[in-house]
Amino acid sequence: ISKGPGNTKVVKSTAVPPGPPVYLDLVYIPNHSNSKNVDVEFFKRVRSSYYVVSGNDSAAEEPSRAVLDSLLEGKAQWESNMQVTLIPTHDSEVMREWYQDTHEKQQDLNIMVLASSSTVVMQDESFPACKIEL
Repeated sequence: ISKGPGNTKVVKSTAVPPGPPVYLDLVYIPNHSNSKNVDVEFFKRVRSSYYVVSGNDSAAEEPSRAVLDSLLEGKAQWESNMQVTLIPTHDSEVMREWYQDTHEKQQDLNIMVLASSSTVVMQDESFPACKIEL
């Protein structure tokens, strides 16, 4: 932020500023679950029953293993052990490895990963889909 000629003030910005938690039913993890924008503070503050994890670009590290680990660390700091469902939009190597490596911790924290079991066909394209009932 600039404050006149030669007077510059540097302000550090965070994705989610500190404060009380916000409770939501469904949250889309921003920016294809990239760790540049989502960290532990996000999951400590933005508490949801369902998180949608997008990203299918391993070169861009999306979804990020760091974001998935941040979910575990953030959820561990919640006062309650409410059920959380993680909904991946794509089947990725990162997601499969994270699921296998952290399965026991997921169970301890009451986190369920929803696997895609349906296919939607639109025009000439088909893709996996999940039905969510809130």
